[in-house]
Amino acid sequence: MPGPEQPSAEEIIRYEKDPETRIATITFDRPDHLNAPTIAARLRYADLLHRANVDDEVKVLVVRGAGDDLGTGADLPEFMAVQNAPTQGPRLSEYKIGEDEVRYPPKESFRHGATISQWYANAQAGCRSLQEFKKISILEVKGYCYGWHFYQAADADLVISSEDALFGHPSFRYYGWGPRMWTWAQTMGLRRFQEMVFTGRAFTAREMYECNFLNKVVSRADLEAETEKYARACARNRPTDTVFMQKVFFEVMKQHQGEYMGSLLSGFFESMGGHIHADDDELMLDNAFEGGLNNSVKDNDAQFPPEFRLSKSGREKQV
Repeated sequence: MPGPEQPSAEEIIRYEKDPETRIATITFDRPDHLNAPTIAARLRYADLLHRANVDDEVKVLVVRGAGDDLGTGADLPEFMAVQNAPTQGPRLSEYKIGEDEVRYPPKESFRHGATISQWYANAQAGCRSLQEFKKISILEVKGYCYGWHFYQAADADLVISSEDALFGHPSFRYYGWGPRMWTWAQTMGLRRFQEMVFTGRAFTAREMYECNFLNKVVSRADLEAETEKYARACARNRPTDTVFMQKVFFEVMKQHQGEYMGSLLSGFFESMGGHIHADDDELMLDNAFEGGLNNSVKDNDAQFPPEFRLSKSGREKQV
């Protein structure tokens, strides 16, 4: 159940399809929270992808965000509230398990944190679900494309972006890992992705296009029309059976390159985050939550050159 201030999963993740064109659309609709999905919304997203994968009335899926941005990642305050809940019920709901059905691993165990990190490698969790989708997926990006939303950019078949979009993961500034790191390295190229990880900076749409991460960059005004053009072209091209076989080919190729192994590996390193020792005054996850994650990340962001900052307003400021 959503919290008292949270919209329902159905409100956050909207779904519609046109059987005539066989184009379906998922819209992240929580613009007042930069389209951050709740846990329930993320699980709904995974379920919708599973259903669209089976649905014979769907050949192409467009994923987009309401408002000014695609999104800035998951609802981290909710995540931390669940992790720190006095009972195990909220934590188990992440795994679709009732409060009294099992006993969650104790806090002193490695599995206490590793269970959630490895869960994110499972398509049911909603983090790499597009990777296993056997229809054509097109991601429409504008404004921020950070965190969980950047995962979707890694796994979508085609990515159409507005020229004002920014790409990256705030985790590189306060934690250092993200579940799709292997795939980002493959799609961006090792040198460019290492630059993103080691500096923590956001990349512009033009930079992402130059490293072959994006298919097309257009003005914000032309974005929806360009996405529609691509979606209709894909829907009219080859039969859905052919698309399924094409996707199997690309899936085999990605697995040969180690996509799933990369998910497991990054999950393992995320599980070890509590053992990381700061050298000096680096922003650490525990301190960030103690000071309020949003404010902590912004304060830390101000220590970097304007063109390296994550926030759009911070990038506009000159030293």
